[in-house]
Amino acid sequence: MRIPDDARLQLAQRFEVLLPHLNERQRRLAMATEARLLGHGGVRLVARTARVSETTVRRGVFELEDGAEPLSEGRVRHPGGGRMRAEAVDPSLVPALLGLVEPDERGDPMSPLRWTTKSLRHLAAELSRQGHRVTAPTVGRLLKENGFSLQGNAKTLEGDQHPDRDVQFHYINEQVKEHQAAGEPVISVDSKKKEQVGLLPMAGQEWRPKGDPIRVEDHSFFAGPQVETAVPYGIYDMTANTGWVNVGVDHDTSAFAVASIRRWWQARGSLDYPRATRLLITADAGGSNSYRYRLWKAELAAFAAESGLTITVCHFPAGTSKWNKIEHRLFSHITMNWRGRPLTSHEVVVNTIAATRTRAGLRVAAELDTGSYPTGIQVSREQLQALPITAHDRHGRWNYSIAPAVSDDAAQPPQSADERAAARTRALQLLADPRLTGMAGSELDALRARLAPDQEARREQRRYVLRGGRRVATTGRNRSLLSNADEVLVTVVYLRQVCPQKVLCDLLGINPVTIGQAIKATRQLLDEHKITITPTVVRYFTRAQDLHAFITQAAPDQHRMEPSRHALTTPALTGMTREALHGLLEELVVPYAAAIEKRRHRHRGGDRRPGTRGGVFRQKITDGDRILATILHRRRVCGLDTLAELFGVCRSTLWNAINDVLPVLDAHGPAITPAERRYATAADLLASTHAHDPEDHHVVL
Repeated sequence: MRIPDDARLQLAQRFEVLLPHLNERQRRLAMATEARLLGHGGVRLVARTARVSETTVRRGVFELEDGAEPLSEGRVRHPGGGRMRAEAVDPSLVPALLGLVEPDERGDPMSPLRWTTKSLRHLAAELSRQGHRVTAPTVGRLLKENGFSLQGNAKTLEGDQHPDRDVQFHYINEQVKEHQAAGEPVISVDSKKKEQVGLLPMAGQEWRPKGDPIRVEDHSFFAGPQVETAVPYGIYDMTANTGWVNVGVDHDTSAFAVASIRRWWQARGSLDYPRATRLLITADAGGSNSYRYRLWKAELAAFAAESGLTITVCHFPAGTSKWNKIEHRLFSHITMNWRGRPLTSHEVVVNTIAATRTRAGLRVAAELDTGSYPTGIQVSREQLQALPITAHDRHGRWNYSIAPAVSDDAAQPPQSADERAAARTRALQLLADPRLTGMAGSELDALRARLAPDQEARREQRRYVLRGGRRVATTGRNRSLLSNADEVLVTVVYLRQVCPQKVLCDLLGINPVTIGQAIKATRQLLDEHKITITPTVVRYFTRAQDLHAFITQAAPDQHRMEPSRHALTTPALTGMTREALHGLLEELVVPYAAAIEKRRHRHRGGDRRPGTRGGVFRQKITDGDRILATILHRRRVCGLDTLAELFGVCRSTLWNAINDVLPVLDAHGPAITPAERRYATAADLLASTHAHDPEDHHVVL
């Protein structure tokens, strides 16, 4: 029987409304019900109207006629339907997969993916290469079923722990509680990462109009050769929960660290704690506030003398800086406050830090410090021992106190950074004395002007090499302790053989590395310009005090000075006037140096290799000392042992020097006649020189 058109239309309307809301099984049974009601031809009509296969409709009809029980809630098919899973078809798939992701524990240690990113695609490709047909989604499912997940690195390993680590933590806690109970200030200090100022990318995100991000440089390491930097040094008051940040523009040195603490005390500490007599500082073991740095302790001693506070410092053990309160109570909030915001100027840095607030009540103040804090400052061991520092009984290297006043027998009170800079300037003025440089002031200025362009070019080239060819983070300011003119002066004094580098370091308060690099670079320029610095015939000064006393015309400490070389030049010993001796020494120095170089060239079998004879004082005595010692030996004024004692060297060193000088003296010098008297000891010889020349301590270069 033909199905009416009205029934066809109603069937189409019912399917259009109902079928989209049913799952697979429900649709199949609904279509089967309609087909049974229509009778003959109903299966075909329903299939065409619903646009499905007739087989699907017939399957539904069979299910209705069989009287199958309804499926449990949430199921569409009976259990066991669908194709078998990959691990069921291939039982060796899961072990092979685990062997790839755990090559060090359960699988092959030579796994092909040991040094490759173990992404799902890489794992699936490698399994397919081994004969296991699998896709990336299947690999992800298998990994999750076996307890794997995507994970990053966990920063939990701390390396070797110091045996006194926990003890130090407890000791710091005791010191903090004791100072806070007494109403004394307790601060945590540290320096934050140096930031470049400019339109540079910053980590983090901020709310902005959609499609309008802040445009910044595409590379954070390129900001031009004259980029400014910001060096935040923080002071966190543990008791008041307040922060104070000193934003520097120069180096992060110990002088800068203590200057930050000093500025905090003047701006906040003295107001918050008007009756304070002590100050406790907790700091890391490294950085600008390291317990190893002498300058850190010297600057703290100067601050203690200035403020009248007894300063106690407790350092955290190495590798435990995250326990320092300032890290997670101040610096973390500052980082969150300027996330996603380019630090375009120092004003932005200071205002952003000062705007840091927390719901726990933290308030932060910040100031800009435009002072200069160059590197290379030296504090000698003697200066450190003179400071009023008392080590605690418990791990005195980490825990120590600094009194506000020095003892009566101390040589001098602690010097601040400004006082050291002023003393360095005065010392450089003294070194420019013509008696030391061997040239007038106008000649020295002309030499400086001649070398200045090459010095600046060399300095920029050195920066370029250190930066690896990139133009990054350097300011245009001169941050060196020694200017170009100062480097020329120091090099001239050194090449004149007035004193060794150690004396210059003590006199200027600069470490040997800084002075050594300056002398090396300037000496290369002098060689390129064919400029020769004539050395003095005798090196007199082995201590900074003696050199300073000579320049200022003060009487040197004869009891502490080595035997004066000037005393050995008296006519009674040399057989000639000092003027004649001086001329002879200047005449012999050049041929002697040439003879030594010729002998060394022959021993080396060729040209001098790079780096040899790089210094001036290659041996314990200078060329002038060797010639003078040879003259005294030829005069037979004393024995070889006595002569070695007078020159402060061993017998073999002096004997080798005499053997080198004798051929030159015989070839170029006058005849040397024996002395009238031979002295048995060095004391007898020096006593005779005082008798003949009582003013022998006045040195003339």
